[in-house]
Amino acid sequence: MTDANTERFALRLKGISKTFGGLQALDDVDFEVRVGEVHCLAGENGSGKSTLIKIITGVYQPQKAELFELFGEKVRSISPTGSRNRGVSVIWQDLALFSHMSVRENICFDDMVGLKPRAVHYGEMDRKARAVLERLGVPLELDMPLEALSIARRQIVAIARALMNDARLIFMDEPTASLSRSETDHLLDIVRKLSADGVAVVFVSHRLAEVLEIASRVTVLRDGRLIGVYDCAGMTQARLGELMTGQLIENKVVARDRIDAPKVMEVRGLSRSGEFENVSFDLHAGEVLGLIGLIGAGRTELAHVLMGMRAPTAGDMRVEGRPFRPASIRDAIRQGLAYVSEDRLSLGLLQKQPIEDNTVISVLRKLLTRLPLLSMRKRDALVGNWVERLGVKIGRPSDLISTLSGGNQQKIVLAKWLATEPKLLILDSPTVGVDIGARAGIFRIVRSLADSGLAILLISDEATEVMFNSDRILHMAEGQIIAEYDPRKLTVPELEERVYA
Repeated sequence: MTDANTERFALRLKGISKTFGGLQALDDVDFEVRVGEVHCLAGENGSGKSTLIKIITGVYQPQKAELFELFGEKVRSISPTGSRNRGVSVIWQDLALFSHMSVRENICFDDMVGLKPRAVHYGEMDRKARAVLERLGVPLELDMPLEALSIARRQIVAIARALMNDARLIFMDEPTASLSRSETDHLLDIVRKLSADGVAVVFVSHRLAEVLEIASRVTVLRDGRLIGVYDCAGMTQARLGELMTGQLIENKVVARDRIDAPKVMEVRGLSRSGEFENVSFDLHAGEVLGLIGLIGAGRTELAHVLMGMRAPTAGDMRVEGRPFRPASIRDAIRQGLAYVSEDRLSLGLLQKQPIEDNTVISVLRKLLTRLPLLSMRKRDALVGNWVERLGVKIGRPSDLISTLSGGNQQKIVLAKWLATEPKLLILDSPTVGVDIGARAGIFRIVRSLADSGLAILLISDEATEVMFNSDRILHMAEGQIIAEYDPRKLTVPELEERVYA
């Protein structure tokens, strides 16, 4: 029997501690979530958020727990299956869905196949899938293969699958990282609907504006310790960032005039049928040119054409005054371009390879001896140089790249490309999945690179990123450049109103 007080809580934890070897991942942490509450779990990468979630879902067992309660029931030990049976679900950033299966199969997988394998009854699957989608207020074609859906629609499928498992407490890990503003607004509406239905939702996100918009309270972790639990009403992004990092991170406009500097790239009337058209701009040495637009505006498609990954259907490009039409990405690299992709995990890094190999993979020819064999001395010197210059926190260079935090992985991606000694660096959404402290560090590096004369094209859908890190801003919408802004002559709300309208 439970008392009235505990019944108000979906989750109560007290005194949770966890160590891995000599590392104290969690140190005497308390955490609670009320029934129907939207709660934020905030902290930098490495603060203990994932460890805490894995303890709640039974992946890890704590070394110490003064109290572990789910929906008023005291828990002594729990397994992943036991956690799911009690109504806990996690939607990780990669969603963990089956891309070649249909919408109905993904929604009903655990219910119809995964947990109790039996003959599949498609009529029953349709009925259940439709019912849960109606609960969310989102119509989806049940026969549609998941791979044909946008990221936003896949998020909805993941939420629907959680509800199919009778989830009463849902953790969402970086749910808006790859969504446009309109898609984010739709997702937040769904979260509000879940909350109204009594489902508790824990948001884990580095996008602090969204956290403060959707959550009622925020729990802040730092270095495995509880910093505090705060009401979101009256909380500012700056204050929350300070609580997470232990330092005040100030955003200020740093724009400078670089129009008189030599032109590194000139683009005139560049088009690719069905993706973007008539794009023209100049990019100068030492300039950070921001390119902002909603997802689907044609930003990444433009970057792919600049890097020789796709061929344009019209237009001209020049690099340092010479005609530029790369036949491949290798050709673009030879002519001085470098590209940090928005998809760090699949396009930027080799997750099963060590840090040192990821750092040097783009410049292997430079490291060959006369035989030719790879010079370990040259490799180690190059890796050490960039790790030091970019402030990458690593254990050993031979450790797998997957052992690093998101921010440090992104620094290795930067190192890989900077080792090619480019004239122009394209950064496509360089801080996706990167915490606030690491973001500030990355943009300090970006500004120092620009100060050294490197031309930088910064692509993002976040107004604050381009506002506080660009010298000029281009606004792209529906495949066209529709405006140019001076960051010194407008405010973030004004930029957001123009971009997100």
